[in-house]
Amino acid sequence: MNIQISNNTDTPIYEQLKNEIIRAIMTSEVQPGEALMSMRALAKELKISIITTKRAYQDLEQEGYVYSVVGKGTFVSEQNANIQRERVLLEIEKNIEELLKTAHQIDLSAEELIDMIHVIEEDKK
Repeated sequence: MNIQISNNTDTPIYEQLKNEIIRAIMTSEVQPGEALMSMRALAKELKISIITTKRAYQDLEQEGYVYSVVGKGTFVSEQNANIQRERVLLEIEKNIEELLKTAHQIDLSAEELIDMIHVIEEDKK
């Protein structure tokens, strides 16, 4: 699993880690039933605190993306991928609603927002 963590963002590391694992699940980079790296091994590989990996894994478990088996590890849930995708889409919709609300406060049009998205997307490439 290819996890990218950045220190140059306001997003907490545990949240970045959680989002990267969700991305890996949604893109089938990791399959249902597949074991994730141990919290300790992942923390060591990413050079982050084990507390950070524990927080991300706990959040993922609470949200139903993974489950833990004592003494065996953490595994990707067998849930229907469509249900998980719907959760992510709902979160995106909430973020878009908040974005639109903020944009309307300064009379920014939807076209201007779309242009901004394209510029940001190009910068990320």
